[in-house]
Amino acid sequence: MAAIRALPDLLINQIAAGEVVERPAAALKELIENSLDAGATRIDVDLAGGGIKRIRVVDDGAGVEREDLPLAVARHATSKIAAPSDLEGIATLGFRGEALASIAAVSRLALTSRAAGRAHAWRIEVDGGTVSPVAPAALASGTSIAVEELYFNTPARRKFLRTDATEWAHCEAAFTRLALAHPETGFTLSHNGRAVHRLLPGSRASRVEALLGEAFVRGSAVVEAESAGVSLSGYAIRPTHATQAASTQYLFVNGRFVRDRMLAHAVREAYRDVLHHERQPSYALWLAIDPRRVDVNVHPQKTEVRFRDGGALHPFVRSAIERTLAASAAQAPAVSAADRLGIAAARMPPPGSGAVGRPASAVAPAQDRLGLAAEPSPFYARLFGERAPAASALPETGDDHPLGFALAQLHGIYVLAQNRAGLVLVDMHAAHERIVYEKLKSAHAVRMPTQPLLVPATFAAEPVEIAAVQEHPEELDRLGFSITQLGPSTLAVRAIPVPLADADATALARSVLHELREVGRSGEVEARRDELLASMACHGSVRANRLLAVPEMNALLREMEATERAGQCNHGRPTWYQLTLPELDRLFLRGR
Repeated sequence: MAAIRALPDLLINQIAAGEVVERPAAALKELIENSLDAGATRIDVDLAGGGIKRIRVVDDGAGVEREDLPLAVARHATSKIAAPSDLEGIATLGFRGEALASIAAVSRLALTSRAAGRAHAWRIEVDGGTVSPVAPAALASGTSIAVEELYFNTPARRKFLRTDATEWAHCEAAFTRLALAHPETGFTLSHNGRAVHRLLPGSRASRVEALLGEAFVRGSAVVEAESAGVSLSGYAIRPTHATQAASTQYLFVNGRFVRDRMLAHAVREAYRDVLHHERQPSYALWLAIDPRRVDVNVHPQKTEVRFRDGGALHPFVRSAIERTLAASAAQAPAVSAADRLGIAAARMPPPGSGAVGRPASAVAPAQDRLGLAAEPSPFYARLFGERAPAASALPETGDDHPLGFALAQLHGIYVLAQNRAGLVLVDMHAAHERIVYEKLKSAHAVRMPTQPLLVPATFAAEPVEIAAVQEHPEELDRLGFSITQLGPSTLAVRAIPVPLADADATALARSVLHELREVGRSGEVEARRDELLASMACHGSVRANRLLAVPEMNALLREMEATERAGQCNHGRPTWYQLTLPELDRLFLRGR
């Protein structure tokens, strides 16, 4: 057996680089985070060859003192923590003291810095782990770090890097995440001499629009929630604007971009019954929490976190987004017909302003008769029968009734209504289906009724399943389960939820227990329950070709306005569209 020996520092740093500096984007992330921790108000990033040839980050932060430069590139040296207790409440982005040392071990690194209030700048260079003496340099303020030829001295690792284009894409993604998280800081980004981003310091809204696009902001609902010292804010895409791409999904915890399965699960659960088929939610969400309640010291890349009380955080995030998406029809309008038809519509003022391309008086539903006939024409009589509405009898459409008032029914499928903005088209079955579905869910919201089993279903349980029964008895009871432990590795299911009485008790219990162990709560029963309720709602809703009287159509519109998530049916399809007066004008070339 070979003798045990201590590894040299250079080899340790090269090994660490495999985790900390997996690719150029990881090195870029570490360098920008150092700049942010230094209080920089402006960070300039210049890349070449996808970051493989060069990464240069210049900031106007506090800088590094001359005597600290050798320590800055040394392994596990940092100014951000000093004692083990500091790990319990980390408030900085970097803290492990291994990033610069790891990067310097596999590249040619030059660090130039001028500390605040100092007359001169100083420079230190590291060539593949070999440190040069500190020397005078020229720099106005802050710090400049240049990383050249990443992995030049470890060719086996460098060959696993992708093409320049692929590595550049990862670098731009890392830059975007950091720039989104810190809108108060100005950023620039260039690649191979071409300017890509110039971001001024500003509000979160302006930064989100600059990086994620106006369409994302326009199609999103604003999330704002706070509870027990935790706050969640940001943007969540409205279901009708969701696409099949899952690229726009950003979660930030205390200014740090994270990939957390529990939080991502909470977001998915909030969208569970409002997204259609393969569409994915898009969001940019910022979670603020006491640093002592979250552990960021999980992985060297610091994108994974562990929460002290994930069981309470999951329902908070889910309910916050659910409440946002559950806004009334007035608060969460469906996609306009302009988007659906591809019409290049100008930005419209909000409903109720009266400024929709013509005088406000012309928008009101009440109109003078045309003088062609004292009574409704035979055409109207054939079309509407005895229910033909007189335009002058229609009430005013104010902000209290954003879906307006019914005009007619089309082919027994659609309701046509007039509101202040123009014409509203409603799929009456889809709309009524959502109304009935929400009423059924509310009826089961207090406590799930249980169905005792005549013969308990016993099964050999895994340790994680037994632990879930012990740790979550109240959650299991709320979901309608009675599960007891018969032995060291045996569980018995004695009762299951009534709506799922026909399900396989063992398979259902196992699925719920695994989900409880993973995220602290289960969406399995709720999903299965909601699936059943959705089916009941579908069969209990008004069917196509059912003729409705005008009062019935208006009653449907009022119910929609009072129902959560009324913009989508149970399957995620839109329930209504808005066709504005300017869009109608363009269709008929009015004013041209």
